[in-house]
Amino acid sequence: PAAMRVIVTRPEREARGWSQQLSARGFDVLALPLIEIGPVTDPLARQALDSAWQRLDGYFAIMFVSGNAVMHFFASKPSSAHIPRAWSAINSGIQKNFLPRCWAPGPGTVRALQHAGVAAHAIDAPDAQSGQFDSEALWQQVHARVPPGARVLIVRGADEGTNAGRDWLAHQLAAAAAQVETVAAYERRVPVLEAQQLALAQQAAQDGSVWLFSSSQAIRHLAQLLPAQHWGRARAVATHPRIAQTARQAGFGVVCESRPTLDDVVASIESVP
Repeated sequence: PAAMRVIVTRPEREARGWSQQLSARGFDVLALPLIEIGPVTDPLARQALDSAWQRLDGYFAIMFVSGNAVMHFFASKPSSAHIPRAWSAINSGIQKNFLPRCWAPGPGTVRALQHAGVAAHAIDAPDAQSGQFDSEALWQQVHARVPPGARVLIVRGADEGTNAGRDWLAHQLAAAAAQVETVAAYERRVPVLEAQQLALAQQAAQDGSVWLFSSSQAIRHLAQLLPAQHWGRARAVATHPRIAQTARQAGFGVVCESRPTLDDVVASIESVP
């Protein structure tokens, strides 16, 4: 039998890795990035980033919403700023409690932080076996250690002002009497798709392909790119309940939820009715 077709919708950089891993598991993979990511272009946003770098040592924790937040935040480091000493591996034994902490909602963000040179002892994240990787799971790990008055910086995308998970975390921090600030490190844009890519997307809406979604925004962009498309025959796997809800609202006929690890995603794809 022909291999099952999987449409990977992550931004280009992540889509490459997922495509390779899923191909190795025997799937016919098509990468169709539905989010384009780039550095912030707004002068005020760039200024805010510079300012955050100069004040890093004053925060209790820096929460990075994703691997992209890490990558673009570190890429924006002004030459006059320094990396907090608490983040270097040399301080491992002595500086367990030194600040600021780095908070990550899942393993992809943890890997990005380590790749950027942050030592494991400076990172707080949900346990690798956690049922979910999101703000709620992160809060379970850190809430008991946040003192009143703690300053927490959330590093996110420029257009993520209404993200349910981030808003939820900001509310929890405020309820714990912490001071929350946010800074945008990157922009998420609707990609420009070629005619051939749009035709493949239309075909994948009805040929039994399985769409893999790890962002609600990817689904909204897809609806924007193909406004007349009916999704009743389309099948999807979503890596979070909120993303699954967005896919159902967009009209996807079959939507399965999965933990965002490779093994779980593979199992979910294989079990799609």
